[in-house]
Amino acid sequence: MQDFQRVRDYLTGLQDRICTAIETADGQARFVEDQWSRGQLGAHDRPAGSSDTAPSLGGGGRTRILRDGAVFEQAGIGFSDVSGDRLPPSATAARPELAGASWRAVGVSLVFHPRNPYLPTTHANVRHFRAERDGQTVAWWFGGGFDLTPFYPFEEDVRHWHQVAHDLCAPFDPQRYAAHKRWCDEYFFIKHRNETRGVGGLFFDDLHEDFERDFDYLRAVGDGFLDAYLPLVARRKDTPFGEREREFQLYRRGRYVEFNLVYDRGTLFGLQSGGRAESILMSLPPRVRWEYGYTPQDGSDEARLAAYLTSRDWLDQPR
Repeated sequence: MQDFQRVRDYLTGLQDRICTAIETADGQARFVEDQWSRGQLGAHDRPAGSSDTAPSLGGGGRTRILRDGAVFEQAGIGFSDVSGDRLPPSATAARPELAGASWRAVGVSLVFHPRNPYLPTTHANVRHFRAERDGQTVAWWFGGGFDLTPFYPFEEDVRHWHQVAHDLCAPFDPQRYAAHKRWCDEYFFIKHRNETRGVGGLFFDDLHEDFERDFDYLRAVGDGFLDAYLPLVARRKDTPFGEREREFQLYRRGRYVEFNLVYDRGTLFGLQSGGRAESILMSLPPRVRWEYGYTPQDGSDEARLAAYLTSRDWLDQPR
């Protein structure tokens, strides 16, 4: 488990570094940490309808939340190291080799909801998974990525975001950016709305070709997040806005909630495997609204967003 510990050490350090950077960028609020653990459930703790043969759960984590800052209405970044003696059926249906295997997963996940509608919401995640049976590793992989969800998009911001993603991928494979950018577009597609959640970025899963090289890529993605996002914070945090922009931001946050609760695999796995709901659902915005049949006015800044909610080659086709 030495390799697993190396990944764990990197991820706890990454959480620390991102928290420090975001507190500095906000200039007002500080993260509050909530340490938690999950052990094997006792019979009196089991949900109604469960049996004594329910999976044993272990591990824990530290969830950090910044609220009511000068820049961020809410920023959440969690580290988790969780395990179980077997996976839920939903996880083994597509991976039968994992049936009956014990597992351990470690990761950092963040979602930042800025106060200013001109500064995009963002999400990032980097994780490592390992499964064993009879003391032998039967599967391991890395996954992660980062993506951007603007409400009032700026072309220069989107191009910067994707340029950082492109440049961190380049040392690993000339085709990696295109592949993981496409994967991101496909993963963060809201099918029932026929639109992407935002302007994408990178997404990858089940990366297990070479441990050292794959771990290097995980670190490139984790370290690259701040390079991609902090310049946008500096550009947009002080942009003037009014009630109209705020109401549109709250409306569009509804799409974020819809995706996370209907499609996001991390959310679904966490809840189905008995994860800590409070930490899993920290990705949801503190305030949100829905409006039946909303249609933006033709030619408005709000209507302009639709052109960005589709898969595009942001680096080679500037508009």
